[in-house]
Amino acid sequence: MKLHVIRQRKLWWTLSSLFILVGIISMLISWQQFGLPLRPSLDFIGGTRLQVELDCSKPNACEKPIDIAAVREVMNTEGLGDSSIQLLGQEQQALSIRTKPLSPDERVKLLDALGSKIGAFDPAKNQIDTVGPVIGRQLFASGMLALLVSFALITVYLSFRFQLDYALFAILALFHDVLITVGIFALLGLLIGTEVDSLFIVALLTIVGFSVNDTVVIYDRIRETRAAHPDRPIDDIVDSAVNQTLTRSINTTVTVLLTLFAILLFGGETLKNFALALIIGFTMGAYSSIFIASTLLALWRERAEALTPATATVDVGVSDRDSDISASSDDA
Repeated sequence: MKLHVIRQRKLWWTLSSLFILVGIISMLISWQQFGLPLRPSLDFIGGTRLQVELDCSKPNACEKPIDIAAVREVMNTEGLGDSSIQLLGQEQQALSIRTKPLSPDERVKLLDALGSKIGAFDPAKNQIDTVGPVIGRQLFASGMLALLVSFALITVYLSFRFQLDYALFAILALFHDVLITVGIFALLGLLIGTEVDSLFIVALLTIVGFSVNDTVVIYDRIRETRAAHPDRPIDDIVDSAVNQTLTRSINTTVTVLLTLFAILLFGGETLKNFALALIIGFTMGAYSSIFIASTLLALWRERAEALTPATATVDVGVSDRDSDISASSDDA
């Protein structure tokens, strides 16, 4: 089955626009609530995170999930009512609390209050992290700088390897992938409290590298086909290039996604959001390479060629007519 990406390009653009619009709205709402377009973790805003789990070796300790209302009551009593509370695990017998920076004595006091209210915790599974706000800002600034530098270097590389318009549309496709990934995480932050940490920046950089790889493969095939058939319409060339590389793009993406789903399911709480970001980004990367970067390039080249005077065709016609006249004169 042949995929007609050019014929249905308005459909692809509409789908992408809807995803981006939902993401932008989610980021605006997040900005009003958190002061940032995403729900930040301790890596970026600083504070203390406590992750605790009930001690199931105690009698009747794990018969029912943790009562989050009871946890909230304890936090209010301790003057920490604005803390973020999240239940973990399928059985909901583990708890993650993100709050303002706490001293060692304040942590002990909070754990004792929680333990007396909801049950004893397993000391071997307790995790306590503290991050300062200055370090968080530095991490965020470094991550954004790395992302911008990667975009600039990719633009330079693609401009030398292909042409400037190829590079610009590849960068637009990368912005598409990053924007949709960020938008989905903003939505998840509003709906289920999903937070982003420093690994999320790493995920975005990985998405950029993976996505541009698929785009380069399609661009290579477009350039080769165009060189072999310069008179062929650009729409046909792009359709042909996409269909010739489609199997490779799908196989590569599916293979990577299988590994990422394994990490998502079995990699633990720390890697779940990282794997989820890569799954979204890699899927969008394959989509944008096929349906966004290629169709935008085709539209641009089609309009550019329509505005270019067809001098080459006239010159060829005149040359052929002169050759016919010369041949007739020699025969005479």
